[in-house]
Amino acid sequence: MKKMLLEIRTYRLKPGTLDAFHQAMHERAVPMLRDTGMDVVAYGRSDHEEETYHLVRAYADRAALEAEQAAFYGSPEWRDGPRGALVDRIETYLNTLLWASPEAVDSMRALNGPASR
Repeated sequence: MKKMLLEIRTYRLKPGTLDAFHQAMHERAVPMLRDTGMDVVAYGRSDHEEETYHLVRAYADRAALEAEQAAFYGSPEWRDGPRGALVDRIETYLNTLLWASPEAVDSMRALNGPASR
């Protein structure tokens, strides 16, 4: 069975920063991630708590995750671009890795709204 590695990153943001964080993610960071070839499955505000946000990405395996993220987060475009507008608003974050079928990833992509496109 073919499988994909999902990274689910959940952010707890500093009070009052959610709108600015979303704007920086939506207008700058997510387009940059996608331009590098990263598969952004879903992202956006979390409905269950105020000041929380999620970013879900899919990878072929752990080695691909590590290589793609090292290249992206080490790039001058990230460091000199939207990094400060995002990192400065994060109180804490948590990463969870799960294996899923391509069909499950596609379903997650379809069910999680226009922000994930």
